[in-house]
Formats: sequence, C-alpha cells, structure tokens
Amino acid sequence: MKIGLNIGYWGAGNDWANLELAREADRLGFSVAWVAEAYGSDAATVLAWLAARTERIDLGSGILQIPARRPTMTAMTAATLDNLSGGRFRLGLGVSGPQVAEGWYGVPFAKPLERTREYVEIVRKALRYERVRHDGAHFRLPLPGGPGKALPLAVPPVREHIPLYLASLGPKNLELTGEIADGWLGLFFSAEHGGEALARIRAGRAKIGETLAGFDVVATVPLAVGPDWRRAADHARPYVAGFVGGAGSRERNFYRDLVARTGYEAAADEVRERYLTMDYAGAMAAIPLEFLDATSLLGPKERIADGMRALAEAGVTTLAVSPTHPDAEANRAALRCAAEALELAGVGD
Repeated sequence: MKIGLNIGYWGAGNDWANLELAREADRLGFSVAWVAEAYGSDAATVLAWLAARTERIDLGSGILQIPARRPTMTAMTAATLDNLSGGRFRLGLGVSGPQVAEGWYGVPFAKPLERTREYVEIVRKALRYERVRHDGAHFRLPLPGGPGKALPLAVPPVREHIPLYLASLGPKNLELTGEIADGWLGLFFSAEHGGEALARIRAGRAKIGETLAGFDVVATVPLAVGPDWRRAADHARPYVAGFVGGAGSRERNFYRDLVARTGYEAAADEVRERYLTMDYAGAMAAIPLEFLDATSLLGPKERIADGMRALAEAGVTTLAVSPTHPDAEANRAALRCAAEALELAGVGD
C-alpha cells in the first residue's frame, strides 16, 4: 500500500500556508497529493502552484468537477498539468452533487451515470491525441451543421496514458468506476464495510474482463495524532460533519446516505439536521465515536499502524491521509507520524 496526502478544500482547514503540507509529503516520499474543489478555489490552479514547488510527488485532482468543465477543456487542463509537472498528474473526476451542479454551474444533474460515461470517453479520446468526434445524448462534437470540425488536442500530455480516477459513492456509480476508470477515490472507507464498495467495483471490472489487479483503490482517511485516540477523534469531527451535514440538502446528501448504509442512519440524520440549522457544535457531537474510529486514523503511532494494516488487508492500495489538526505545524508532524506508522505496519509499497 502506498501513502498519499489529501489536501482537501481551500477554506476547510487548508489555506496557502497549509499547502506546504505537499512539500512535506514530497520530502517524506509520499506517492501523491490530491486537491479538491467545490465552489471556492478551483483544483487546477492549486495543482499548478504545487507542481512548481514539488519535485517527485504525483499531483491529483480529487476532483475536477464534471459539471464545471466541458470534457475537452478537462483534457486540455490534464495535458497542461501533466506537462507542467513533468508527468506527475493524475486526473480525478466526479459529478459533484445536484446542489453544486444546478445551483452553482447551472448544469442539469439528471442521468449522472450516462453523463460520466460520455465525459470519460471524450476525455480519453482527446488525451490519446485523436481527432475528437462524439455523438451522444449529453455531448456532441463537433456540432452538426455548422463550421466546426473534429480537432485533436494541440498540446499532448507528457505520457501516453494519464491515470483517470472517479469519485463515486452509490452502487451503480461504483460499478461504472470499475468499468471505465483506472482507480477509485473513496471517502469514509472502513475495513469492516469497504468490501461492499469493492465488490461493486469488482463487478464493473468483470464487465471488461479485468480484475482489481492494477486498479488503484484510493481511500481518503482523516488523520489525527495524539496519545488519547478519543480526544484525537475530536479533531476529525469538523471534517466529517462538513460532508455528512453540509455537502447537500435535507432531501439529498450522498455522504449522509453512505454513513446510513454503514449502520448509523439515525446519527447521520441528526448530523444533517443540526448542521443545516447551523448547530455546528451539535452536528459534530452527534457523530458516533465508533464511526470516526472506523473511518479515520486516530491516536499514537502504534494505533495508527494497526489501522493502516487493516486498511491494506481490506484492499486499499493508496492511503490518502487528510490531517485534521487546527494548525499547520501539527499537521506536518502528523504526516511524519503517518510515514513512521506505515513503516511500522509493514504494508508500505
């Protein structure tokens, strides 16, 4: 199992100073640093900034939002970042959610599976340096009856193949990920329940005659270091509450649904209700300690090593830690602890 870093969203615990975490991860030999976007900072700009300030670590979009960009624009961005980083870019994509897609971008969220399939097909065509032609339900290139013609990407990427990942939560999305992607970006993955998601991905791989061999299972895991794991868990509460309570509406929140499927439906509903009524402290307090422990790495180095061992045995191939301490120096120290814990666990690749 490789170890990586998930820097997350600008303004949600990370700012320009905390982007120095990527430099620390680079120094420690981490494999990849992922950068997120929602409706604040875009991931591509941050990734370009990091490409100029790191040397070895891969840089991944976790994610570039599908409703934010035409697929050919995404291919241009991927090729540019791959060139700027010297072949270190990984392309993570996701549909986001209906609130962001329709409220921020003005793009219909309907039929996300069909849209994703077409989108990935067009991106791959462009990155293969082909003339891009596509006649689908969601995208048509070039537009018929006009002056446009099929064009190839003018600046090809450094590599023949840029790894493409999908962030997915629901069963059908997970199957699609296994079928058309090179890897999966998972959140709130637990050693106990993760097998259910991997079974869906495995079913998607079977559709194309493949197995999970060579497929990158990336689990983003909150990281909080300290002698008392229960107290350390409090650092992860804002991170979890932001997704379960705030990443959606009262009617539709995919992260709430994910937590509910792991057996914490009542707690997930309470977190969502308290968060949406701006009782943020109550939302954080309502997150079950057992859920935090199952989906995070908490406590001293030895306990974190035990958690890493369990995740590797459950099928995780890249562990993307997300430090949740309130200050940058503590987060850098957490990265150093994670590197030591991986060595102690004996599961590093």
